[in-house]
Amino acid sequence: MKVVWSPLALQKLGDAAEFIAADNPVAAKKWVNHLFDKTDLLGSMPEMGRMVPELLDANYREIIIGHYRIIYSVSHEIKVLTIRHCRQQLSEQEL
Repeated sequence: MKVVWSPLALQKLGDAAEFIAADNPVAAKKWVNHLFDKTDLLGSMPEMGRMVPELLDANYREIIIGHYRIIYSVSHEIKVLTIRHCRQQLSEQEL
């Protein structure tokens, strides 16, 4: 299955990477590379992540990487919808 990133998810990824890089640029680069490696796996293992607790809909899933939730939907393709810090609440506009 194809993995597609939404513009919002890419923006959130950039924001998080900049935040991490402010303290440790090397760690930020490693985190971004790890995140892309994990999301690439979704193409062959779409149910790898757990259901998003707030939604209780099997079509919306998430994987946790460090302190961040990578939220994606499963249909005819995998769509990475957003990236949220674990302490931030998910808003419906992000879906």
